[in-house]
Amino acid sequence: MSFRIQPTAPACPNRCQLFGPGSRPAIFEKMAGSAADVINLDLEDSVAPDDKAEARRNVVEAVGDIDWGRKTLSVRINGLDTEWWYRDVIDLIERAGPRLDRIMVPKVGNAADLYAVDALITAAERAVGRETPIALEVIIESAAGIANVSEIAAASPRLQAMSLGAADYAASMGMQTTGIGGTQENYYMLHEGARHLSDPWHWAQTAIVAACRSNGVLPVDGPYGDFSDDEGFRAQARRSATLGMVGKWAIHPKQVALSNEVFTPSEDAVAEAREILAAMEKAKSEGSGATVYKGRLVDIASIKQAEVIVRQSEMIAR
Repeated sequence: MSFRIQPTAPACPNRCQLFGPGSRPAIFEKMAGSAADVINLDLEDSVAPDDKAEARRNVVEAVGDIDWGRKTLSVRINGLDTEWWYRDVIDLIERAGPRLDRIMVPKVGNAADLYAVDALITAAERAVGRETPIALEVIIESAAGIANVSEIAAASPRLQAMSLGAADYAASMGMQTTGIGGTQENYYMLHEGARHLSDPWHWAQTAIVAACRSNGVLPVDGPYGDFSDDEGFRAQARRSATLGMVGKWAIHPKQVALSNEVFTPSEDAVAEAREILAAMEKAKSEGSGATVYKGRLVDIASIKQAEVIVRQSEMIAR
C-alpha cells in the first residue's frame, strides 16, 4: 500500500443516471418518480440553441417545485466554449434553490476547465449565502480529456463523479464509428476464421476508473445509444461494472431498470462476500492470513473485494 491512502468515493447510490432535456418540462415529474438514483436535467446537447434560455428557466423552476425525493439532482450545463455556460451556473445558484445537488460539466479537457467552474460557483454561493456546497460531476469526451484524466480527477474537492461520453469521445479521437457505446462491427479479432468483437471503450473506461479511484471520485459509464437493444445495454453495463464503474446513464426510461439490475449486487454475490469475510475471520483467529473457500485461495485482498460488495449492498438498502 502506498503511503498516500486512497480516498474513499462518496457514499451515495449512483447505479443509474436518468437524463432528460430541459426543454421538455412535461417529463420532469415522471423522471422524479423513476427508480434512477440520479436525475440529470440537461441544458446541453439535447437542447437546441434557440431553446437554451427557455430550458434554463424550466430547470430552475423545476428544481424547487418538483418533489425529487431522495434522488441526487444534477443539471448538465453547456460547455465552456459556449456563451451559455456562465448564465447556466449563475441562474442555478442564484435562483434554483438549495435542492440542487450537482452541476455536471461537459467536455472537460483539463484541470483548468474545472477550476474555472469551481471559481464561478464559489463566488455565486457566497453571494447568496448557500450553506451546502454544490458538488460537481464531469464528462470525459475528448482526446484532451482522456489524456488529462488524472489531473481532472484531482482538480476540485467538489468533484463527486466522472463519466465517459462515448459519442463525442469517439469523434474527438477520430474513431470510425457512429455508434454510442457497445461493441462495434469493425473492431474485432480473428481466431480460426471466427470474428470475436472486442470493446473499443475498454482503455478509456479503465483510465477513468483508475483516475477516479485514486482521487475518491465515482466512475460512471455513459450512454448506450440503441435503447431498443436491452441485451447490448446489459453487456456494456456488465463490462463497466467488472472494471469498477458504479453505474451507467439512461437516455430512455426503460434503461433505468436494466442499469439498476446490473449495478445492484445480487443476493448470491452478497451472500458469498459475507461467507468470504466470515472464512477470513476464522482464519485470522487461527493465526492464518489466508484460507480456502470453495476450492480457491482467499486472503487479505479477498477481504477488500468482498467488503466492496457488502458496502455497496448496504448503501443501496439504506
